[in-house]
This record gives sequence, structure tokens and C-alpha cells, in this order.
Amino acid sequence: MLFKTLIRPVMFRASANDPEIAHHWLMERMAMLSHSQTILKIIEATNAYKSPALERDVFGVHFPNPVGLAGGFDKNGIALPALAALGFGFIEAGTVTRYAQPGNARPRIFRISEDSALINRMGFPNDGADAIHAHLSRLPKPGIPIGWSIGKSKITPQEEAIEDYLYSLRKLYEFSDFFTVNVSSPNTPGLRQLQDKEPLDRLLQAIVQESEAIAQKAGSPAKAVLVKIAPDLTESQLDDVIEVCLNRHVRGIIATNTTLARTGLSHSSSESGGLSGRPLHQRSLEVIRYLNQQLQHKVPIIGVGGIFGPDDAKRTLDAGASLIQIYTSFIYEGPDIIKRINRQLARS
Repeated sequence: MLFKTLIRPVMFRASANDPEIAHHWLMERMAMLSHSQTILKIIEATNAYKSPALERDVFGVHFPNPVGLAGGFDKNGIALPALAALGFGFIEAGTVTRYAQPGNARPRIFRISEDSALINRMGFPNDGADAIHAHLSRLPKPGIPIGWSIGKSKITPQEEAIEDYLYSLRKLYEFSDFFTVNVSSPNTPGLRQLQDKEPLDRLLQAIVQESEAIAQKAGSPAKAVLVKIAPDLTESQLDDVIEVCLNRHVRGIIATNTTLARTGLSHSSSESGGLSGRPLHQRSLEVIRYLNQQLQHKVPIIGVGGIFGPDDAKRTLDAGASLIQIYTSFIYEGPDIIKRINRQLARS
């Protein structure tokens, strides 16, 4: 309650013209907290809700609860221990690209508070795989699963995309419990073309084989490879994704990324970019239900899109998701949403 009545209004006013100001302010402080084990234990004791009923094993990874943080919040992995202490069951960090890049021009995040939504056109700003590798070597490893989202650098030609993804995979392999192949962000030119059947098949074949080769050398199980898809795909395109994922032994599908549609907004918006938040929930459920019907539990689904409370979470899990992720609701509702969802799921 304190977050919504005091903290959020102050942060939103201070960053009214550029929401990224509030985000960077928060991340810098959480990065500092991530180096203090004492403070992390206090945060966890205050925020985390634990129950054996919440634990689950999915694609070979043990999750203490099914509520994860979606990719894009901690792009460089600077605050993973502090975020984990808030009670998440897993975190997807990144998206990371081979080369450091600033992303698109600011402002590039736009709040639509009346609809509990965001529009972003970030463009994968991150420090690059080499710098993130060096940073993670100095940071305590969180006690929950960490997945790294990898994407194509903007400067990399489309025909060299595979090696771009593989470079980031190799650099981050020791720090990751699973990988997400991001081919669905609308904010990197040409990226969504990698969702087409033939390029997706080549890309996923190479990434899965590389994960298996690294694991074989280390004498350990291969890290799971997941793919994150757009909510704007047609059923025919979803069928292609399913076929490729089954053929290439992809271990999970994240449904869905942000949308180019503006359905559900109270007012039209001229801002370009991907829409997230409450207006995305219904479409996300439709995609999850379709995937679940076609996959018949052969590949687990992580559901994300417009989950703003326990009821939304339950609908997403009932639609066929094995795990869920939040992002926009974390911004609007604050960290208490994690505990509220987990508490209700444990009781149901």
C-alpha cells in the first residue's frame, strides 16, 4: 500500500517526461544492495513468500515458485541478488547482445497509467556480452534460477545473426540456468523476421547444438534453450514455431513479448514500440491456450502479459502455462504483487 500511495506517485512525477530516469535510479540502488548479504536477508525475510506448494521443476530446472521477472528489467544483471530477494522464483535478465549498444533515442518508454500499460522502444540497450561477463564474475550468484535473454546486435547484418547469438551464449553460459532466444522484440530492425520458419529453424538448431557442445565438454547437462515469441503471430505462424521448437528440441516457449497492436487502450497513441500491461492480457491468454492445445504438454510454456494479480496469474496457469512472468505490473503495483500472487497460488 505504501508503494502505491507514496513511493509510486513521487517516482512517477520525478520521471514524468522520461520514465527511464526512475528505472535507473532504482536499479543503481538495488545494485548497491546486491553486495550486502545482511540487507539481502532482511529484504527476503520481509518480502518473500515460501511454500512447498509453490515449488516446481520445469525443463530440468527447480523453481522455488512460479512467479518470475520478465526480461528487460535488469538488462545488464547488476541487481540480480536484490531482485531475487524480493521473492521472485526466477529472473530473466537481459536482453544481451554481442556488442555494447545504447539502444534507441530517449525518451523510449511511455506510461499509459489509465490503462496500466507501457509502450517501449528500447532497442536492446546493454553493455554487451563481454562487459556483462566480467561484471557477473564479481557479483554473488542469486539463489534462484537466472535465465539470460540473448538477441541480435543492431549493427550485425541479418546473415550473421546466428554467430551473434552464439557469442553471447558462450560468454554467459556459466552464469545462466537457461537461455531465452529473443526473436520477437519489435524495436530492433529485422529481428522479428527471425521468427519466420526457415531462419528460426537455422538459429535454434545452432543455439541448441552449441549449448549441448559446451555441456558435453564440461560433463554437465545442457542448459535449456527457450524461445520468446510475439503476440502478433497468426495461428499459421504459431504452427511453424511449434514445428521448429519440437524438431530442434527447444525446452520452452515464452508467450508473449510486447505487441504492436493498440487494442484495449482508452485513447489512441502515436508512439511507436511494443505495448505491455493490462491490454495485452487477453491476447497473451489466447496465444498460450493455442500453444497448449497444439503442443499437448510436449514443451512447457512460460506465460507473460498483463498479469496484475492472483486472478490473472491463475488464468494464465489454467490456460496452460507452467510458469509466469511479470514486468509492467511490477512497475505499477510494486514488489508486493509477487507475495500476493504466490500466497494465493499456494492456497488454491
